[in-house]
Amino acid sequence: MDTLHIYNTLSGKKEPFEPINPPFVGLYVCGPTVYSSVHLGNCRTFISFDIVNRYLRYLDYKVRYVRNITDAGHLENDADEGEDKISKKARLESLDPMQIVQTYSLDFHDKMAIFNTLSPDIEPTATGHIVEQIEIIQNIIAKGYAYEINGSVYFDVIKYAEVENYGALSGRKIDELISGTRDLDSQDEKRNSLDFALWKKASPLHIMRWKSPWGIGFPGWHLECSVMSTKYLGESFDIHGGGMDLKFPHHECEIAQNKAAHGKHAVKYWLHGNMLTFEGKKMSKSLGNSILPDELFTGEHPLLTKGFHPMVVRFFMLQAHYRSTLDFSNEALEASEKGFFRLMTAIKLIDSLPVSDITEVDIENHSKLFHRAMNDDFNSPILIGHLFDLVKVINSISDGRVKTNQETIDKMKALINDFVIDVLGLKPVDEDGNQSVLNGLMNLIVEMRKRARLSKDWDTSDAIRDQLNELKIIVKDGKDGATWEIK
Repeated sequence: MDTLHIYNTLSGKKEPFEPINPPFVGLYVCGPTVYSSVHLGNCRTFISFDIVNRYLRYLDYKVRYVRNITDAGHLENDADEGEDKISKKARLESLDPMQIVQTYSLDFHDKMAIFNTLSPDIEPTATGHIVEQIEIIQNIIAKGYAYEINGSVYFDVIKYAEVENYGALSGRKIDELISGTRDLDSQDEKRNSLDFALWKKASPLHIMRWKSPWGIGFPGWHLECSVMSTKYLGESFDIHGGGMDLKFPHHECEIAQNKAAHGKHAVKYWLHGNMLTFEGKKMSKSLGNSILPDELFTGEHPLLTKGFHPMVVRFFMLQAHYRSTLDFSNEALEASEKGFFRLMTAIKLIDSLPVSDITEVDIENHSKLFHRAMNDDFNSPILIGHLFDLVKVINSISDGRVKTNQETIDKMKALINDFVIDVLGLKPVDEDGNQSVLNGLMNLIVEMRKRARLSKDWDTSDAIRDQLNELKIIVKDGKDGATWEIK
């Protein structure tokens, strides 16, 4: 059987996967900054790395999957200046920052559960590792790669670049980066505009702040992932993943910090997922084509013609390779919906297939093709293509055009379970659960509950909510009204 090969962004090519300490595998993925509802681009990244996690476990590797929560230090525009994203949200809503963190952490976990992603083994938070971040800053200063000025600490990129290739991951050239930022030098307290913050002095208005040897401040965003990944996976670990947008400067800075602090590169394989577009255009709020998961499930968005089941959305995302751009459209989603239910129908057929004394099905070849697809850098679209080849076989057996025996049927069922359920993480869904019908019924129920609340009929309101909970449908009351989601 082919061995697993993965595309390493650092080398720019596919490489055979050889863990540092087999059968153990350390996997770190940059998690969300929890200041708003998780968007579809984030969801695609985490679904992509859910596939990586699932397939490695299928191959019997002992995976330790770490995915962080950024709850401090991530400033606007991913810069070293400006307001903390979480603090800004807290100020705008007159809430404590940790209320914002809790609200959107729960929202993130809810969406990940709806998309059937496996939970990480460890989910550390930035605010829970302030001590470790201060310690690594002190280490980097002692090694001569950072300096303190006016209560802030910056990484000295120019000095680092004298001995290491700053830009090795992203392909950026240090001379070009310096040339592109030279005009900003006089406006900044940093020695060079390329230098990035390890610790920032907190202004009197900055809400989230901690004591440090350099005064009251907060950690830099890039530093947090270096600290949390190496704390739980060691100074050298196997895989670091994230969205393509994090490659520079976030991941480039992580590499520099780890090398400066520990004298070696922490990560063996860097993996990056690509972006989402809608009908060929980048998703953004300014263009009005940014769609949240709940809107996609209910169809309540001006650009959507209907809602789609979470498993249909997951299936749709897996029909593009994780390193490829994925373009959303109503037509593409509807096509995926038909394909998904065709797959689910075939799976249901397996238990009722007619049995013969002979078999005309080479199930071992199907298995070989499934493994070959996933061993080629987790190529889920190729795997799905091979799955539909097997669907044709299942339908042919059901129609009596192809004969097979019970042993082959059992192997077929096990193979489908392995790759559809365990590897792709798709939960069986009946097409009878028509999403548009469900949406209409739920809108009616939510409206009935709203009327009960307006008339102060709390018993009826609570009874509707509780009975929906028993059906795994969660109703949440917010300032803009009630929303619902399938748990």
